[in-house]
Amino acid sequence: MKLPSAILTLGALAATARAAPAPGLTGKETTVEANSTTSVTVTVDTPAGSIKGASFLGIESFRAIPYAEPPTGQRRLRPPKRLESSLEDFDATGIAPACPQMYISSEATDIISEVLGSLLDMPFLKPLSGQEDCLTITVQRPAGVKEGDKLPVLFWIFGGGFQLGSSSTYDATDLLSFAGSQDQPFIFVSVNYRVGGFGFLPGAEILADGSANLGLLDQRMGLEWVADNIAAFGGDPDKVTLWGQSAGSVSVFDQMALYGGNATYKGKPLFRGAIMSSGSTGPAFPVDDPKGQAVYDRVVDRAGCADSQDTLACLREVDYETLHDATNSVPSILSYNALALSYLPRPDGDVLPDSPDVLSAQGRYHAVPMIIGSQEDEGTLFALFQSNLSTTVDFAQYFSDLYFPNATVEELTTFVETYDPAKEEGSPFRTGRWNELYPGYKRLAAMLGDLVFTLTRRLFLGTTTTVKPNVPAWSYLSSYNHGTPILGTLHSSDLLQVFYGVFPNHAARSSRTYFFNFLYNLDPNVGVKGYDTWPEWRDNKELMWFETADENSILLDDFRADSEQWISDNVARLRV
Repeated sequence: MKLPSAILTLGALAATARAAPAPGLTGKETTVEANSTTSVTVTVDTPAGSIKGASFLGIESFRAIPYAEPPTGQRRLRPPKRLESSLEDFDATGIAPACPQMYISSEATDIISEVLGSLLDMPFLKPLSGQEDCLTITVQRPAGVKEGDKLPVLFWIFGGGFQLGSSSTYDATDLLSFAGSQDQPFIFVSVNYRVGGFGFLPGAEILADGSANLGLLDQRMGLEWVADNIAAFGGDPDKVTLWGQSAGSVSVFDQMALYGGNATYKGKPLFRGAIMSSGSTGPAFPVDDPKGQAVYDRVVDRAGCADSQDTLACLREVDYETLHDATNSVPSILSYNALALSYLPRPDGDVLPDSPDVLSAQGRYHAVPMIIGSQEDEGTLFALFQSNLSTTVDFAQYFSDLYFPNATVEELTTFVETYDPAKEEGSPFRTGRWNELYPGYKRLAAMLGDLVFTLTRRLFLGTTTTVKPNVPAWSYLSSYNHGTPILGTLHSSDLLQVFYGVFPNHAARSSRTYFFNFLYNLDPNVGVKGYDTWPEWRDNKELMWFETADENSILLDDFRADSEQWISDNVARLRV
């Protein structure tokens, strides 16, 4: 990998995994203690116990609240167990530790991985590797909110390819301040869940043990914690909207499809709306499929457990560093394999009864009003690593070898041929002959983005608006970073643009306003006015196009129709 590509990748990683802004001190309504001229501590009495947070810059933050017993020792690689002890004067003023992270493969030898590995090995970055005791919730709210205010709740699920990410990366101070300026206050909740091999280890042994899809079960237990406790923070448990980005967006639909669509807890639904940013269904083989089994066997071998009579018991007994290195020995998302993920939700017959694309087609999901969208250049970040590929034959073989073993090379060749090899085409889109990092880069970027995000989104909408025609859905395409060299409006650029509002432009303001209108009214057009009407997708298959940083328009969702048709005709062969 050439140095410019490495620098760009490091920049993208920084955008998606940067440290959170330092929190203030603490926050609650019943007890307020001044600690300085700029911050106070606040305590909230909840069913879970007494929780002390920090109030700073008009936002009260309660971080790292445990919602489950630590998944350590014999609870390692098992479903989460609800926290049994009561929290007494719990100090929630710190930073939530991440779960064990997988930035790069522990066995990678390419230069980009070596650069990243050297950086992450520095002492001051060691905390980024995470820890096993990590199942926590973070709650943020406007200062002064109290029990009984019944504000809507935005439940955030972070992304990171199901191998990295943490709630501590996402401070909602700017989101909450912007919403408050529009008289749309809300409660923000972020859940920490297990990722990588600690949260999504596949294999027949995992299936037999009933320990598949642990990260999804962590998310579900976090939602149940919200149902039990959020009223004490001034939230309304009947007005919860899920919002996720990337793997978090895929997780949103997985929560809709969990247990075949059973999203009830104590007789009530856990959420009433969904926002999905860059991700929908993730078609996958079962947990015990040969592809997943190969991952399990490699982890077992690298952990020194291959000769054990009970390999899963052995994995639970080895020391943390040994297991962390072993789970990270498979290819990572920031590698040649890219979106051919080693770890992801896989059907287990119970938690996830079938592949998500099948569950959506069968209507076996908790249908709620939703917003779903993509960045225009979703695939550019993931095409940085394959400079040895350039021809149709190369690309078809690449997809056959690493992504879709059920599709033949000949079938995949037909798919690749739906993408014009001319430099004027491909992603970053609409950039003519420019930004071709290596021969074939733009073509591969277009295919990766469409297969996993953009055209999959359209097919998902076509399915869900057919099987659940009375459930409204809106869709968008973001192009506000058009012109960014090599990467364009890349995957995860919405974190800086929309979540953090780093660029306080028309795109950020309108996106946020639509989302907050939806949070309040389950309709992006109802509430704060001043922006164009966003049509429902099912009416004419139209997108809200965040066309530039300063202008929105309506776009017909019909681009790259030949590629879409091929994916639609072959979806059963496109499981990973």
